[in-house]
Amino acid sequence: MENNDKNIILIGMPGSGKTTIGELISQKRNMKFCDIDHYIEEKEGQSIPEIFKDYGEVYFRKLETSAVEAVSKYKGYVLSSGGGVIKFPRNMEVLRQSGIIIFINRSVEDIISDVETEGRPLLKDGKEKIYNLYDERISLYRRYCDYEVANDGSLEATVKKIIEIVKNTFY
Repeated sequence: MENNDKNIILIGMPGSGKTTIGELISQKRNMKFCDIDHYIEEKEGQSIPEIFKDYGEVYFRKLETSAVEAVSKYKGYVLSSGGGVIKFPRNMEVLRQSGIIIFINRSVEDIISDVETEGRPLLKDGKEKIYNLYDERISLYRRYCDYEVANDGSLEATVKKIIEIVKNTFY
């Protein structure tokens, strides 16, 4: 990789494929990978659902902002964000400074068909909540991304689209 100081940041809805796609991109591009939610869990010694249950969403969002500030200092990473990272402009300003932001847009119907709501605190009220979240967040995802990529085919096809964007942007 020629420009290895830039990060590839993936944003999108819960269940859009950010983590899986991010891991595949990191393998194909020989980059390191960091899932910001996993980073928070390791640092806190608790799962995201436990953090939400014990301390609430406001506390979690503060942890998320701290995590974004920490991982944005990484260089040459693929970063997978939590679905709500876009709720705070500060998060997106910090992420934008570290690389290219790709919005992985997957249809709500596809998300509902295979998302597991058990480990997702904001979806615990049922899969119909995904429609509400999508409506609330779609304009923010689009505002903050540099590129939007539809995850509407195979994972390989989506990864290939993102890698092409990155090549054409950085290299």
